Amino acid sequence: MSKLATTKMSSKGQVVIPEEIRARLDLKTGERFVVVGEDDVVILKKIVHPSMADFDKLISAARRQAEKAGMKPSDLSAAVRAVRGRR
Repeated sequence: MSKLATTKMSSKGQVVIPEEIRARLDLKTGERFVVVGEDDVVILKKIVHPSMADFDKLISAARRQAEKAGMKPSDLSAAVRAVRGRR
């Protein structure tokens, strides 16, 4: 199966993603994308919400970085209060 296909833009700016690519990427009606354009390149990136497992990994990594930087839970509380304007 080819990774390349061609399409064209309508007068309303709509672009059809070819069926074989939609099937291969399991794209469904209503999918949302981030669109990036630079020079003659347009990139569509499907928006995928992280799973709880991915979120847990992210939190764990943030905690490790905070610990490595010498931060304490009280530092976080102070930062939140400062941002909220309650010193």
